[in-house]
Amino acid sequence: MTHVPTSPGPEAQQVPSGAAETISMPTPTAWPVVLAFGLTLLAAGLVTTLMVSVFGALLAVCGAVGWFREVLPVESHEPVPVRAETIEIKTSRREVERIAVVPELTHPKLPLEIYPIRAGVLGGLVGGVAMAAVAMVYGLIRHGSAWYPVNLLGAVVYSQPGQLSPAFLANFSVMLFAVALLIHLAVSLLVGLLYGTILPILPRRPILLGGVIAPLLWSGIVHGVLGIINPLLDQRISWPWFLASQIAFGLLAGGVVILHPRVRLRQVSPLVVRAGIEGTGLPVRRPDEDEKR
Repeated sequence: MTHVPTSPGPEAQQVPSGAAETISMPTPTAWPVVLAFGLTLLAAGLVTTLMVSVFGALLAVCGAVGWFREVLPVESHEPVPVRAETIEIKTSRREVERIAVVPELTHPKLPLEIYPIRAGVLGGLVGGVAMAAVAMVYGLIRHGSAWYPVNLLGAVVYSQPGQLSPAFLANFSVMLFAVALLIHLAVSLLVGLLYGTILPILPRRPILLGGVIAPLLWSGIVHGVLGIINPLLDQRISWPWFLASQIAFGLLAGGVVILHPRVRLRQVSPLVVRAGIEGTGLPVRRPDEDEKR
């Protein structure tokens, strides 16, 4: 008769009273950090000054020597006390949670509702018109020309946009209008499609997300990178008016998107279910079994 070994119980995992109460572990060391910092300064000196590279080289040598002395010829160890600990696995659930499945399908699916693509496209177009209208009103009030904000946006094609005079920006330019229209249309459509995707996250207050939260986040991002993308626009932009145009875009684009009925999609079940780590608890029939019946 073959003896089948059994797994040790919790009492077998504890340290016996006669066993050693310490184990030997590698000694902690900070020399690898010193070596890494020295190599970083050594590389940073290539674009700064020679003294930074010299200081980095000294740190790197000290870090390497200190690290090697702790591992060569014999690795340094230190005793670490051992404390027996019994781990209790507890759960607050009274029932096993089942994953919702569709009976007529072989693999479990998770339904998800999103807005159709046409809703995002239409919302982006309507919101883009509203944003452009607010910008042109700003141009008329502050600079006496509705083409001023349009030319500021299109000036990204110039290598030195700061040399453009206010009189030039106040006049209509076919090239600047075409560039501004292309940029504005692409951004509006992209944000409109994003609205169609993210608005279902807050189904109870979609206008709050699309009309207030998203414009504030977007304005903060633009404020940080506009000086690199379009220096001229960064120098002459009016941020209160820019924020107003973003809110107008968010309110109208979000309102148009949520008017469309949502599309019911079926997403594939999570990876843990597909990999067999977790099961749904439902038996899966094979096609040959159905034929036999």
